[in-house]
Amino acid sequence: MGEVGRSGPGTALVVGAGVVGLSTAWFLQERGVTVTVVDRAGPAAGASWGNAGWLAPGLALPLNEPGVLRFGLRSLFDRTAPLHVPASPDPGLWRFLLRFAARCNWRAWERVAQANLALNADCLAAFDALVAGGVRVQPMPAPVTAVFESAGHAAGLLAELARLRDAGQEVAYRGLTGTELEQWLPQASEAMGSGVRVDGQRYVDPGEFVAALAESVRARGGSIRSGFDVVEVRPQRHAATVRSASAGSLSAQVVVLATGAWLGRLGRRLGVRVPVRAGRGYSFTVDTDEPVPGPVYLPGARVACTPYQGALRVAGTMEFRAPDAPLDRARIDAIVASARPYLTGVHWEDRRDEWVGPRPVTHDGIPLIGATAAPGVYVAAGHGMWGLTQGPVTGRLLAEQITTGKQPDALREFDPLR
Repeated sequence: MGEVGRSGPGTALVVGAGVVGLSTAWFLQERGVTVTVVDRAGPAAGASWGNAGWLAPGLALPLNEPGVLRFGLRSLFDRTAPLHVPASPDPGLWRFLLRFAARCNWRAWERVAQANLALNADCLAAFDALVAGGVRVQPMPAPVTAVFESAGHAAGLLAELARLRDAGQEVAYRGLTGTELEQWLPQASEAMGSGVRVDGQRYVDPGEFVAALAESVRARGGSIRSGFDVVEVRPQRHAATVRSASAGSLSAQVVVLATGAWLGRLGRRLGVRVPVRAGRGYSFTVDTDEPVPGPVYLPGARVACTPYQGALRVAGTMEFRAPDAPLDRARIDAIVASARPYLTGVHWEDRRDEWVGPRPVTHDGIPLIGATAAPGVYVAAGHGMWGLTQGPVTGRLLAEQITTGKQPDALREFDPLR
């Protein structure tokens, strides 16, 4: 259900101006569709601005690794832990967490890894297509370096990367001795004696990239409207209408909901039964004594660091709260406390750009991409921590489905009606 005819639509309305929504709009334009994008705030106003900026298919690891469950149970209500669930009477959240916990096993992990193969294999090519088509921000190639106290601590990540490779994903990596780590990453503290380098990855300033993507959509004839908070989607025979509480209504032949962690209520009305919750991430920027050569991963602290505007963006935590809840400064302090032992030459106390944003997480770890039960209405959400990496390829594949009326094989596992 929800497919259009083979001739394809002439107009599309995309709800959500993050990387997923704008990528879908851009690739629809490639296929001759006139596009309008609406957003309650504007381009990159949600999770697309403050994330780590990694384009790292080699580290797009399923979230439901069995160790996450053990770690989560130990730290569930600890405000200083990387995974935090505030005490809440919300029964929907607890149902979601129980369903997620039931999938924290290797069999379910492998299912997620298999589902993601197609997205991860083509994600960098999708970025290349955007840049070649006029998006003016060029991603930077660089390995991601994971830092550990010892080779024993590194063994877990090496084993998980081996599982990812066994699942069919191409990923190039190798262990680093303490000496090699010191030579490559001057910020690694003396307490760090081992590393893992994952080659063939990239990074980008995510806010700058999404702004450039929005600029390209406009330059190609698209319209982007801010201040349009969609409260209702009404499918009709040959079109669909979205209504804002304050900005009126708009119609197009197809509608795409790319609203991330805000999908829930609208999605349920369209037959999407898989819940999407906000796994909120925090970030901030700090200066360093020396330039950082590339992205740095601190698995023990569950923190990602990225060169950013001549400084270092530090991002971490997974906090299950309402997407619009205010920033909790204790979470920033927790990231600093957990990351400080790993790195030196970082000006931790002189922070700026402190930010929190909601990453859309599904209980089964698999995004929602495709047609809903409502004719002409599609969704693209639930990418968890990998929305930037997988956003452009999601947009390309969904644009193909919308304009041809055929679901690409790569999207079968992501069916929103599963």
